[in-house]
Amino acid sequence: MQDDFIVGERIRGIREGLNMNREKFSEMIDISNVFLGQLERGERSLSVKTLTKIVKFTGVSADYILFGNTSNNGTIDKINQILKNCSQQGLNFIYEFTCSVNTFLKSENRKL
Repeated sequence: MQDDFIVGERIRGIREGLNMNREKFSEMIDISNVFLGQLERGERSLSVKTLTKIVKFTGVSADYILFGNTSNNGTIDKINQILKNCSQQGLNFIYEFTCSVNTFLKSENRKL
């Protein structure tokens, strides 16, 4: 089915955008490497369960995966992926750093 092929291409693009091979990506979303290959080639349909796993792991919206709609650019998705792999201490550091940079830029009449 054409829709499965297009969805598969989007999934492949997301995986490649994360610089992950099929084996690692399938491991991270807890599906088999073979099944991921079938999804990417459009040979199998995406279930809600697998869609949810991909969305949770990548931070990419289901709306984009299913329909190609983008409400933001890929930078937000990349930042979300980095943040998902941070410890609480790392998240706190990133938050404090971002607040400091934002305060500095406001004092210089610039936007973050």
